[in-house]
Amino acid sequence: MKIQRRNKANPEFSLAAMTDVILLMLIFFMITSSAANQSAIEVNLPKAGAVEDNIPNPLVVSIKPDGTYFVDDSPVTKDQLEPVIVNKLTNQTNKSFTIRADENTMHKDVVFVMEIAEKNKFNIAIATVKDK
Repeated sequence: MKIQRRNKANPEFSLAAMTDVILLMLIFFMITSSAANQSAIEVNLPKAGAVEDNIPNPLVVSIKPDGTYFVDDSPVTKDQLEPVIVNKLTNQTNKSFTIRADENTMHKDVVFVMEIAEKNKFNIAIATVKDK
C-alpha cells in the first residue's frame, strides 16, 4: 500500500521578502550616509566628479620648501613653469599632472601650480603619503 503525503514541499523561492529587506537597507544607508557627512562649520565645498584611483599621470611637478619647482626632476624657474607644463601636456591624451609638494612648502607655491592647471583646464592630483 502506497502512502502519499498531503503537504508537498514547494521548491519555489519567493523574492518578495528579500526585496523588501534590501530596499529598507538601501533607505537606511542613504539616510545615514547623508547625516554622517555633515559638519558644524558651514563652508561651500567644491564639487568633484567621479575620480578613478591610481591613474598614472604623465607629468610630475615637485615643489621644495624653499619654493623651487621641478618638472619631472628637472629644475624650472617660476616664470618658465607654465610654458614647460603646457608643452609637455599638449600631445597627451590624459591632460593631467601630479603635484608633489613637501609638507613644509608654502601654500602660495602650491596654489600657483594649481592656478596653472585651472587656467589651462588640466586635471591635477596631489601626492600624499599614507598615515601609519
